[in-house]
Amino acid sequence: MLYLLETNLPENKSVLFALTYIYGVGNSTACRICKKLGFSTNLKIKDLTQEQTVEILQIIDSMDLVLNNELKKLRSLSLKNLIQIKSYRGLRRVRGLPVRGQRTHTNAKSARKGRRS
Repeated sequence: MLYLLETNLPENKSVLFALTYIYGVGNSTACRICKKLGFSTNLKIKDLTQEQTVEILQIIDSMDLVLNNELKKLRSLSLKNLIQIKSYRGLRRVRGLPVRGQRTHTNAKSARKGRRS
């Protein structure tokens, strides 16, 4: 296993899909990283050299991505802000109801699941 940016990347996966294990890197970002470095789509993590892993880190740093703990912190702060300013979305989140305008008469079982006692 390759430990990269606080994430274990599985050795048997291709670089394209293994990069998506990093929190904050999706398919399009991973594809962009692989294209910049000139990696083929079937290059495995176990076949990477030390220089290639350093290049991956340098590319990610140059892209100014918000990753891992920083991204989790940003998301939680934005949710806390919605609750603090008592917006509609924040109040729906506190009550455990659907936030994005879904109906609640017959559906919303998953949104209300934690409320039952």
